[in-house]
Amino acid sequence: QVQLVESGGGLVQAGGSLRLSCAASGSIFGIDSMGWYRQVPGKQRELVADVTSGGSTNYADSVKGRFTISRDNAKNTVYLQMNSLKPEDTAVYYCNARIFRSTLTPRYDYWGQGTQVTVSS
Repeated sequence: QVQLVESGGGLVQAGGSLRLSCAASGSIFGIDSMGWYRQVPGKQRELVADVTSGGSTNYADSVKGRFTISRDNAKNTVYLQMNSLKPEDTAVYYCNARIFRSTLTPRYDYWGQGTQVTVSS
């Protein structure tokens, strides 16, 4: 009853840019944090960046200065602008949102299906 739909992945050359989008829909009363994680085969999923409902942001050291996360609360959508991409940014990128469906229910983490980002050297 809650869906996160991602878009914007693809293949890009090193130094290029991509913009990821993730829209949350369904039975949503409110959303706390929204963020992006990434995972490569054989490794744990890692945080790339997240943003609170108030707009505070947090970035992994490896992407600081190159990636920018933003959020449109009216659209329940989070974006990740990725510039100066490097081959080591290649991964499946997952959207995450901490959602509550009423004032009486706890927060739950929801995940998107993942979108592949490939950066060629």
